[in-house]
Amino acid sequence: MSRHNRGGGNNSCLRKMASAKKAGSGVLERAVNRRRSSKHKEGPIAMDTKAVFTALYDVCEENANFFSGATKGQPGDAAQRLVDAMTTIQEHARTLEPVISGFAAIYHHFDFDPHIPANGYRSLVKVVRCCLLHIIHKGRYITSNRRSIFFRASHNAAEMEAYCSALCQLKALLYLAQRLLHDNSHGNLFFQEESGLSQSFLREYASMHKGCFYGRCVGFQFTPAIRPCLQSIAISLVAFGDNYKKHQSGIGVAASSFLTSGKYAIDPELRGQEYERITQNLDVHFWKAFWNITETEVLSSLVSMTATQVKVNRALSVPSLPFDLPFAADPTHMVTVSPPAAHIGRGPVQMRLISYELREGQDSEKLLALCRSEGGQISLSLGLKTKRSPPSPWLVLHFHGGGFVAQTSKSHEPYLRSWSQDLNAPILSVDYSLAPEAPFPRALEECFYAYCWAIKNHNLLGWTGERVCLAGDSAGGNLCVTVSMRAAAHGVRMPDGIVAAYPATLLTVYASPSRLLTLMDPLLPLSVLARCLSAYAGTDPQVEKQVEKVSTFSMVRRDTALLLRDFKQGASNWIHSLLDRGGADSVRKSVSEASLTSPHTDPPVSGKASEYSLEKGSLKSQTCQDLGTHTNSGASNVQKNASQTANHLSTTTVNHNSILDITLTPESKPEDVSFFLCKEVDPSVSESFSSVAIPPPGGEEDSEKPQEFPEGFEPLRSEQLAEMNMQSSPIARNPYMSPLLAPDSMLKGLPPIHIVACHLDPMLDDSVMFAKRLRNVGQPVTLCVVDDLPHGFLSLSQLSRETREAANVCMERIRDVFTMKDPPPEMRKHRKLERTNQEPFATKRDHTPLLQVTVQKEEGLFVGGGAPFVDEEGLAGFYPPTKSEAEKILA
Repeated sequence: MSRHNRGGGNNSCLRKMASAKKAGSGVLERAVNRRRSSKHKEGPIAMDTKAVFTALYDVCEENANFFSGATKGQPGDAAQRLVDAMTTIQEHARTLEPVISGFAAIYHHFDFDPHIPANGYRSLVKVVRCCLLHIIHKGRYITSNRRSIFFRASHNAAEMEAYCSALCQLKALLYLAQRLLHDNSHGNLFFQEESGLSQSFLREYASMHKGCFYGRCVGFQFTPAIRPCLQSIAISLVAFGDNYKKHQSGIGVAASSFLTSGKYAIDPELRGQEYERITQNLDVHFWKAFWNITETEVLSSLVSMTATQVKVNRALSVPSLPFDLPFAADPTHMVTVSPPAAHIGRGPVQMRLISYELREGQDSEKLLALCRSEGGQISLSLGLKTKRSPPSPWLVLHFHGGGFVAQTSKSHEPYLRSWSQDLNAPILSVDYSLAPEAPFPRALEECFYAYCWAIKNHNLLGWTGERVCLAGDSAGGNLCVTVSMRAAAHGVRMPDGIVAAYPATLLTVYASPSRLLTLMDPLLPLSVLARCLSAYAGTDPQVEKQVEKVSTFSMVRRDTALLLRDFKQGASNWIHSLLDRGGADSVRKSVSEASLTSPHTDPPVSGKASEYSLEKGSLKSQTCQDLGTHTNSGASNVQKNASQTANHLSTTTVNHNSILDITLTPESKPEDVSFFLCKEVDPSVSESFSSVAIPPPGGEEDSEKPQEFPEGFEPLRSEQLAEMNMQSSPIARNPYMSPLLAPDSMLKGLPPIHIVACHLDPMLDDSVMFAKRLRNVGQPVTLCVVDDLPHGFLSLSQLSRETREAANVCMERIRDVFTMKDPPPEMRKHRKLERTNQEPFATKRDHTPLLQVTVQKEEGLFVGGGAPFVDEEGLAGFYPPTKSEAEKILA
C-alpha cells in the first residue's frame, strides 16, 4: 500500500492517463456493446477485435511505464511483477491478434445457420476476447487507483499474473484449434479419429497447467451474476476433496469441509492448485459423491422451501414386468416391452411424479401402491380431500443430467416444479440406474421402459394420453434422443417432440473446437468428463478398486440413486420369482420383430448367421424378450446381420441386449453414416482457411515426444500429469450411446427436436453438428443458443435471473411441442436467445404453425430445418445407409 511517484513525469503521465481513459472507454464501450447482425458482416467484428487489442496495448504499456519507475523494496517487487505481467500480456496479444482476426473471417462457415452464430471456433474467440476485456478492465482499475494509499500492489500483481497465465493457455488452445482447422474437412467440427490430433489434445491436456482457470479467473467467461456461484462451487469442491475418505460419515465430511473452506476462500492460488489436483486425479466415485451433495435431506429440504409448491410429488417404484403396447403402424398388432435386465438384473424402475394440481388418477390406490417412502413428506396431497382437476392432455417425461453417474430427479426438482406450474401439466422424471455400477445400456433400458409404461398407464398419471414430450439436460438429453430411436425401432408410439438442453450426442474422445474449452471449464473439465463417459461405457479401470468407498457416504446420500439401486437389486430376486420367462416363446402376431433386430448402422454383412439370436430366448436376464422370438420369416436377413454384429461384442457382459449389438463394427467407417463427408468448397474459401490453419510442426512423426506448438512457444505445464485414458471402448460409437454417429436411416424416424445449447459449453459442437445432421436428412429441428451461461444452467436456475430466463426458454420449447400442429415442409424461423443479461425476459409468438417459441428481445432470427414426419412404413424398420445416402453432403 504505497504511492508510486514519477517526479517530473507526473504531468505528462496524467495527461496520458486522461487521454487513454477517454479514448479507451469508447473503444471498450463499442467492443462490449457490439450487436451481432442477422447476417455475417465480418467488417464490424474485425473492427471490434482491433479496438480491443488497441485498448489492451494502451493500458498495458501505460501501466508498465508507470510501474517501471517504482521505488525499491517490497512495493517495488510487486511493481516489477506488474511490469513483467503487462509486458508478457502484450507479447501474447501481438501473436494472438492475427489469429483472432483470421478466425473471425472464417468461423461463420461452421455455423448451423447464417442466423445462429455459434460453433466451437466462435466460442474460443469469444473466451479470448473475454479474457482481454477482463485484463483491460483490471488495467484501468490499476490506472485509476495506483496512486491511492489503499492501492494493493501485490494483490493487483497477482490478478494480472493470473490473467496473463490464462492468456498463455488460451494461446495454446488457439494453436490446437488451428490444427483442427487444418486437419478437418470443410464444415466439420470434429476430428474424425481418436488417434492423431485427438490423442494429441488429450496428451496436451494431461500436462497443461489449469489452476489459473480455477483460482482468480474462475468463470471469467460467464455472466457476472453466475461467477459468485462458481466460486462457491470451487471452494466447496476443494474443501470436500481435502476431507475425502478421511471420515466414515457424511456428517463428518461436511463438517470438516466447512471448517477448511476458509483457507481456500482467501487464497485463490491454493484453491486453483487443489482444484487442478482433484480434477486430474480423483476417480468417478469422488465426483459421484460430490455431485450428490444436493441429494442430502438437509439441502434438498432447503431447496424445496424456496421452490414452487406442488400438490403432487411422489416417488414411485414400478415393478419390472413385461407388458404389451399396440404397434404404431397397425394397432391390431402388439409389441412386447420387456423389463430392463442389463448388468444388474431385473429390478423396479424408479420415477418421480410431479404435478402442480392434483389430477384424476394421481391419488388412485393403484398409484399409491407404487409409492416409495423417502423418509420425509411423500406428497402434499396425501390424506387431503382436495379438488381433483381433470387429466391434462400433456405429459413431460424427464430424464435428468449428471454425467450418467450422479444425481436423481430430486436435484432437478426446483425447475421441474416450476415447469409443472407454467405448463399446467404433470411431469414424470425417471431415476435411472447410474454408472459405473450400471453402465450402458442399463439407463437407456430403464428410460425406454418408463416411457412405454407411462403410455400404457397414462390414467394413473393425470394424463389423457394425448401429447407427450421428452425433456432432458446433458446426459438426459442424450437419453431423450436414444429413447426415441428405440421407440422407432420397436414400432411403438413415438413422442410428439424432444427438448434437449446442452445434450451429449457424441461420447467419444473426438477432438473439436468447443471441447478445447474443457481445459478451463470449472463444471466440465475434460478429465472428469472422460471418467464419466468411461464409467457409462463400462470401461472405467477403477470401478472394482474404488467401489467400497461409496458406502462411506451412505448416511449423507441415503436418498440418492445409489440407495434406489440397492433397493432394486434387493428386490430383483422377488421379481424373478414372479416372472415366467418361458411364456414369451409363444408366437405373437407382431411385425415389430423385424424392426427390433434390424442392423441400424452396419451395411449388409455376408456370411452365415450365427445361433446367437436363437440362444437369446434362453437367457434369463435378457432385456427385450421379444428379440428372442424370431417367428417372422421375413426378418431372416435382418437377423443374420444382427447376429454378425453381436459376435463382435462377445466380450461384453451376458446381460447385454440388442442395443449392444448395434455398435459400429471395425468394417463400418464414420463415412458410412455421412457424418464427416463435406461438399467441395470454393477455392477462395479454401484459401481463407489455409491462411488461418497451421500444419503439424515439422518432424512430429519421427519424434518420440511430438512437438505440438510452434517453435518458441510453450504453454504453462502442470506439476503432475492428469490420469487420462487415451483409449475408448468401441461401445462409445454405438448409435444408442452416441446418436451423432447414427446413420441417416435411424435419424429419419425421430420426432421434432428442439435443442437448447450454451455458447460457452464444451459440448456446444455436439449440439451444432447433431442439428446439422438432422437438418441434412430433412428432420424437424430447431437450435437455440444461450450466451454467457455454463453447462448445467438448469440446475442453477434458482441462482440468477439469467439462468431462470434460460430455463424458461426450455420450458417454452416444451410448450411448442404440445401446441404444434403437423409440421409443414417449409423451414421454420425462430429467434435466438443471444444474451440473457440484457433486458427482462419477454416472450413473443411466431406465426408459423409448428412452433410458438420464447423470444429474448435481441436481433437475429435462426432457422430450423423442417420436413414432414416419415410415414408409418418408415417407422416400421430401418435399413443400412445406401450408397446414395453415404454420398450425402454435410452442410
